[in-house]
Amino acid sequence: MRKFVSSTALSWVLLTAVGIVSLATVMPATAQEVGMRVLTVTGVGKEYIETTRTRVDLGVEVQGETADSVQQDVAQRSSAVVDLLRDRNVEKLQTTGIRLNPQYNYDRGGQGQISGYIGINTVSFEMPTEDVGTLLDDAVAAGATQIQGVSFIASDEAMAAAREVALRAATEDAQSQSNAVLSALNLGAEEIIGIQINGASAPIPILVPQQARIEEASAAFDTPVLGGEQTVEATVTLQIRY
Repeated sequence: MRKFVSSTALSWVLLTAVGIVSLATVMPATAQEVGMRVLTVTGVGKEYIETTRTRVDLGVEVQGETADSVQQDVAQRSSAVVDLLRDRNVEKLQTTGIRLNPQYNYDRGGQGQISGYIGINTVSFEMPTEDVGTLLDDAVAAGATQIQGVSFIASDEAMAAAREVALRAATEDAQSQSNAVLSALNLGAEEIIGIQINGASAPIPILVPQQARIEEASAAFDTPVLGGEQTVEATVTLQIRY
């Protein structure tokens, strides 16, 4: 006796069969994904370099009764200072600020009256550290009244070389960490599947703030200027399959 299967039942059987095939196809990929074991380590490397260059911020400040007289005096003094700096072949010479502000006297009622003006012109430049002390003394003699800041930096060539050394050290540190962990667990590394370089950061300039007004300077003394040491740091992250 023949048995007839309805179209609905037949469709259900076919759908079920297709579902089983699809599941069997997906499962190996899922199992492989779950089975991948990855160790992530980050190494740090540092390199120390000597600073050989100095960045200086110089200022000319003048006070007077009228805006015109103050501006003219500032311009004359600033021109003399800039001419000196150009004659000494300083690098990256630029104007960093120009200001001309009124000064007030206030009565008991809070009413202000202009009593004079103050003008300030600032410039910055870079040069070898060994020559800065003498130049600062000469700049004061030429008309500079403020040494607003001194920062010590390394040369571009030294920083580039230090970055390479720091990156190598960071890579070796990451490898050393991974070897120690896997060895302690009696496991072995198979391959590196990911590398991330977080960069070699430029060293922060060593700043010596000197915000002060210089009333007079004696040519009998040289200002001592001594550099320091900077640190270039890099990090490298490795993803290692084991």
